[in-house]
Amino acid sequence: MAEQGQDNFRDTIGTLNEEGKRAWVFPKKPDGKWYEYRKYVSYVLLLFLFSAPFIKIGGNQFLMFNVLERRFNIFGYPFWPQDFHLFVIMMIIGVVFVILFTVAFGRLFCGWVCPQTIFMEMVFRRIEYWIDGDRGKQIRLKKMPWTKEKIKKRALKWSIFFLISFLIANVFLAYLIGSDQLIRYITDGPSKHISTLVSLLIFTGVFYFIFAWFREQVCIIACPYGRLQGVLLDNKSIVVAYDHKRGEKEEGRAKFKKNEERATTGKGDCIDCFACVHVCPTGIDIRNGTQLECVNCTACIDACDHMMEAVNLPTGLIRYASEDNIEKKEKFKFTPRLKGYTAVLGILIAVLIGMLFLRNDVEARILRLPGQLYEHKADNMISNVYTFKLVNKTIEDINDVHFKLASHKGTIEVVSGNFFDISGQGLAEGTLFIEINASAIKSDKEQLEVEVYSGDELIETTVTSFLGPRTYR
Repeated sequence: MAEQGQDNFRDTIGTLNEEGKRAWVFPKKPDGKWYEYRKYVSYVLLLFLFSAPFIKIGGNQFLMFNVLERRFNIFGYPFWPQDFHLFVIMMIIGVVFVILFTVAFGRLFCGWVCPQTIFMEMVFRRIEYWIDGDRGKQIRLKKMPWTKEKIKKRALKWSIFFLISFLIANVFLAYLIGSDQLIRYITDGPSKHISTLVSLLIFTGVFYFIFAWFREQVCIIACPYGRLQGVLLDNKSIVVAYDHKRGEKEEGRAKFKKNEERATTGKGDCIDCFACVHVCPTGIDIRNGTQLECVNCTACIDACDHMMEAVNLPTGLIRYASEDNIEKKEKFKFTPRLKGYTAVLGILIAVLIGMLFLRNDVEARILRLPGQLYEHKADNMISNVYTFKLVNKTIEDINDVHFKLASHKGTIEVVSGNFFDISGQGLAEGTLFIEINASAIKSDKEQLEVEVYSGDELIETTVTSFLGPRTYR
């Protein structure tokens, strides 16, 4: 596939030199059809990313991941700690979908949707091109001594990078603690929330480090998804691929000579111009084949197509294709492997939908007070003491809440009053007593069914245990 016919390029990553030191990547500014498509997708996703925590549906933040309080909002739908199993299923669905997508289309997610790529290529690098210039100017600027011009450019670039990192950190915080809380912190002033400000500056430093220095190393070294493709990809997966059959032919690659009839010479269509290498944001040569570092960003496709048009050769030497498509001209097929992943994904989605329909707006839990035995009262009544917790998952207040015993004849007495209200997205907790006539108890540990009402409307049913004397078994 490669000119040298060996896989020596796999012995090291493209961002290390022969001495094992960081080889800084200076990609040429991309230009072309695919880059324009990626810009449109990126702008839409950036708009979504920055606006999502400030959009509300039914009073709920559109997206929120409050890990500390274990409260999550997904598309305006609230999930509480009691719904954690639903969130776990959603995460599993996400993982299976990514696996399915990777098997079919390789690392397409990385090049088009991943926030790391979008911010790096569509925000920070574009600012860098604006200040430092394209590839050649950036290389010269790096080698240049610290003149007034270099200091000015570096100070301007690093300041803008820091401000954007600070903005990203604020949006990230809005996802974690909620946009209302963030706005309150801002209006109160940083002096009243020092710990939050310190956290914000730490996040800013992390983002600045990633986008100003670590850069493509995130995709190459840190991101676990990149390692997955080595397991998931096969010869039928569609990736950004170099058509080595057409590019190499009998005599391999060769520089283009003016007015030559290349088709009759036996030379491959690859003119060995290195345009695809110079434009790659991870510093690889796509002509070596599918590589871990490739994020399927399509920059090499545009660069190669430009050169092919310039020398009057057909475009598509680098394109979206599978190895089987290049080797055997086979079209994409929905393989048994893809069918299996799709079936698993469909089952998980069906389970999630079913569980969402069964999910109640109120979560009730009634537990016997630890360490307390039953109490024998007058008229042959047995009493147990309980703690209860009711969680209102909606934004509406729930009024006139009370309990009824459904499985046995008996009474329920709430210490603070039998009727109470639960505020929107709030909880009510307290102590209650359940009394049952001893004649209705068939074992020393009965299972009771308790109904929760709001006025005359049944809003939840829960189960708890009831202790009685063994003589009544």
